[in-house]
Amino acid sequence: MKALVTGANGFIGEHLVRALLEHGGDVRAMVRREAAGEALRTLGAQVVLGDVTQADSLSPAIDGVDAVFHLAGLVKTLRNEEFFKVNEGGTRNIAQSCARRPTPPVLVVVSSLAAAGPTPDDHPRTERDPPEPVSNYGRSKRAAELAAQEWADRLPVTIVRPPVVFGEGDMNTWLLFQPIARHGVHAVPGLKPRRVSLVHADDLAQALWLAAGRGKRAIKGDGAQGHYFVAGDWDPDYDELGRLIGDAVGRQRVLVLHTPDWIGCCAGAASDLLCRLRGRAGIFNLDKMRDASAGSWVCSADRIRNELGFRVARPLADRLRQTADWYERRGML
Repeated sequence: MKALVTGANGFIGEHLVRALLEHGGDVRAMVRREAAGEALRTLGAQVVLGDVTQADSLSPAIDGVDAVFHLAGLVKTLRNEEFFKVNEGGTRNIAQSCARRPTPPVLVVVSSLAAAGPTPDDHPRTERDPPEPVSNYGRSKRAAELAAQEWADRLPVTIVRPPVVFGEGDMNTWLLFQPIARHGVHAVPGLKPRRVSLVHADDLAQALWLAAGRGKRAIKGDGAQGHYFVAGDWDPDYDELGRLIGDAVGRQRVLVLHTPDWIGCCAGAASDLLCRLRGRAGIFNLDKMRDASAGSWVCSADRIRNELGFRVARPLADRLRQTADWYERRGML
């Protein structure tokens, strides 16, 4: 497989590039700046420059590839319109450029459980449930899915929706590990138990490879076919997750602190204000709290298991320990 990975220098992107190379693929890694490609070259990828918001920059990267893995996108921003410019507009540009090739490549769009919404009635969300995103980020990712589907009659498109992705190199879930490792404290949003699906970045990379090679393709106007949730085998509640992380970092006891949603939303709004004053977006914000306060975030991976043979390589506890070891080696805990 000759593949292009957009957003290749991101956390998930590097895991995917490494997995594709291990499968014997010929990998192009697309980045916006030359300096961002140094680590990818070391892995053995060909680095190409491109920006998903600049349609004219995409053709040289896409020419001659068998598959495009579209990961480039925003997870935080100071202005909501930027979410849609990059996540929706960038996906439309990628899909349009792929569709214009004489032999269009398979396009695998990496979306998010946030595009589908929280768990309905505390049952794992499936691909047949109607999407109900609750945050601006989630709405922008759903808009990105629809933008890709606009070209599904001219382009083989598969959409993969991961839940919380963690693993080596992730700076977001590090924020969960650090207070547990340093102080033995785990803050949980909401007063009622809420469950969450997780997937390690290496397992997600394998799912994406399977989706490109074996996945069913989306149909224009059909919100279910060609869509796959991908998750691990266990959906802990947030209390259990804190204790599992405690085990991973060597904490025998973890104090779980539940906070009312309104406190979290106020803290998110305050963080937004501070970020605007600094001129730099932060991962903790009011939009994230909209997701956190919406209930459980659990999805069923039955379809990708049954149709594509997806299996996680290691149990959740092992993956958390693997991630904690990476943080520990870098003095981050």
